[in-house]
Amino acid sequence: MLRRLAVLALPLLLAASFASVAGAAEEPAARQRATPQVDLTSWSSYADFKAGQRTGLKMGRGQVSLLKARPRTVAGKSYEAGTWTSPWATPGFGATAIIPSWEATTPGRTLVRVELRAQDATGRTGTWDTVADWARTNRPVPRTTYSGQADDLGRVSADTWFATSAVTAYQLRVTLMRPKGSSKAVSLERVGAVASVDASAPRATSQPGPAAGTVLPVPTYSQMVHSGHYPAWGGGGEAWCSPTSLAMVLAYHGIAPTPTGITAGHADAVVDHTAKMVYDNGYRGTGNWAFNTAYAATLAGGDSYVTRLRDLREAEDYIVAGVPLIVSIAFGRNQLTGAPISASNGHLLVVVGFEADGDVVVNDPAGATNADVRRVYDRAQFERIWIAASGGTAYVVRNS
Repeated sequence: MLRRLAVLALPLLLAASFASVAGAAEEPAARQRATPQVDLTSWSSYADFKAGQRTGLKMGRGQVSLLKARPRTVAGKSYEAGTWTSPWATPGFGATAIIPSWEATTPGRTLVRVELRAQDATGRTGTWDTVADWARTNRPVPRTTYSGQADDLGRVSADTWFATSAVTAYQLRVTLMRPKGSSKAVSLERVGAVASVDASAPRATSQPGPAAGTVLPVPTYSQMVHSGHYPAWGGGGEAWCSPTSLAMVLAYHGIAPTPTGITAGHADAVVDHTAKMVYDNGYRGTGNWAFNTAYAATLAGGDSYVTRLRDLREAEDYIVAGVPLIVSIAFGRNQLTGAPISASNGHLLVVVGFEADGDVVVNDPAGATNADVRRVYDRAQFERIWIAASGGTAYVVRNS
């Protein structure tokens, strides 16, 4: 069966999360708050994959892989391919944005293609839109997204599918490919998506919860010390907030990769390496949400995925569980007191904990040096710019 996880994907913490939301609803200020709707659905178990449709694939324990693959041509190259199509996922509300993420094993020159289609309340079904071609090795087909596709129900914009008007259901389709004649074991271990509709009304700041006073020992890396590095992967500096944040989280979990192909003498070469491994040739950047979690999944033993949270109270449950979050924010001048940069139209950093009063402790990679990365931000300011900028988007990387 599919796993529908409302906002959180930490099953043991679901009860605490829903209790906090229900409790907040009793407060007068919160009753006026338009809580965004979020639904995270994931397929990863044998039963999950069996519930979908498969062509040219065989079932395994927690995965699907190629069997009796069929010919497929991509970018002029011949492949053997098999396809898994999910059941229809129904969030229970009219979704305006859907962000897929996945975990796959792509050895050698294998790759996976991820597609999405949606259905509206009238039953009208849109066309299949290709979200991404992805492989850990970035060859022979470069890792890429396909922005600009549009049908009568929605469009692709890098890592996100945006609905033209609200949709009530969606499907994901993943095609596993290997070069013709190859025996490489390409497989899919998990695929899912977070569907959401943003709030339109002002919202009260969440109250501090169980993570107050808890700070996780996440190492600090600065993106700025990499300024000018590797223009082919974005050029470092301000462009590398996402891979720098991911490198910090991987190091915290003890699964930092060994840098390869990086010029000797680069400080924190793992950041350069991570930028190489998450670069999206479609939109020409390293901030693709799903590409970051897909790469992390090749190193981590637990789940890695993109989700959206309603507020910092829900983020606290992850911190209590020992899971730092990489979150996506944007802000203008004077909107984030103490930030190392004055403004950003898109920035990622790591939430590592909370002060006793509920303010947010972060590793902000925009710090000029590693010593400048650890910051404390006002809870209300931070929550406001996080929700407004990305609807509460977060990368979750869990190592078993």
